[in-house]
Amino acid sequence: MTAPAKRRKPRQRAAEAVLVVLDSSCWLEYFADTDRADLFAPAVELVETLIVPVLTVYQVVKKLAREAGDEVASAALSLMQRGRIVDIDLSLALEAAVNGLPMADSIIYATARRHGAVLWTQDAYFDGLAGVQVFRKP
Repeated sequence: MTAPAKRRKPRQRAAEAVLVVLDSSCWLEYFADTDRADLFAPAVELVETLIVPVLTVYQVVKKLAREAGDEVASAALSLMQRGRIVDIDLSLALEAAVNGLPMADSIIYATARRHGAVLWTQDAYFDGLAGVQVFRKP
């Protein structure tokens, strides 16, 4: 007798799925194909639910261009643009100004909150904030 075939979870339909914002550290794990990349792949691959703050694009593209080259950075940008890119405007900046986080994290968190999205991060100082899923590093 052979073992049963593994069953894949059915992919969520966009109407059932939760909107997600990935912070820069999650994107960088994904693009570097680290051991933790699989944690973030579902959010990256379900582009209908992916909210991408423009500040995250800046952080990821800058780091990848510097450390892996322009070609890798360009490929990352193309993938990130499959999600919904969100610009910074005055009202978002003001929302971010009062949440007590460092500037970049503050804007990323405010973007997630504005869009009703869950922020996925590896940064422990987000722990306990509403609408945040912290993926603690071992």
